[in-house]
Amino acid sequence: MFHMRLNDEVSLKLLEMEDAKEVFALVDESREYLREWLPWVDQMKNEKDYEPVIEMWLKQFSSHDGYQAGILYNGKLAGMVGFHGIDWSNKKASIGYWLAENFQGNGIMTTAVKGLIDQAFQEYDLNRIEIQCGVENKKSRAIPERIGFKQDGVIRDGEYLYDHFHDTILYSLLSREWE
Repeated sequence: MFHMRLNDEVSLKLLEMEDAKEVFALVDESREYLREWLPWVDQMKNEKDYEPVIEMWLKQFSSHDGYQAGILYNGKLAGMVGFHGIDWSNKKASIGYWLAENFQGNGIMTTAVKGLIDQAFQEYDLNRIEIQCGVENKKSRAIPERIGFKQDGVIRDGEYLYDHFHDTILYSLLSREWE
């Protein structure tokens, strides 16, 4: 199964059915924190809710259409990162991510996103990576800004969160801009 070691502390792992309990526990312990910016949190009420999702992620990986990976920090699940899908004809992909509250501030997500970017540009030969974040989501926005993404613009009412729309920012990075 897919496993990518990024440094001594951070690695990525394709999740399997037996990981459903751990993913649920991680989301559940950070539920209020994650809910502020992730529209799916309320739908995930128990570990069984993750089984069809994990099955979908495994199909995505086997179809060579990107993947969703668990982020392991010192061997413990800390969050997730992945390609939403890969547009092979236009050589681009978008990246999404989340990190549990108690793992914040350790550089984990920056390391994980850089690992995906390296893979996208070097292995997949993509030209463009996009990241979309809530305008007010400063922690999420810090990742592409720290890495060197360019801000393409604001998407008005770009995402619906539970009971309201909010604006999102679209960031992009081109392969020629990545060192």
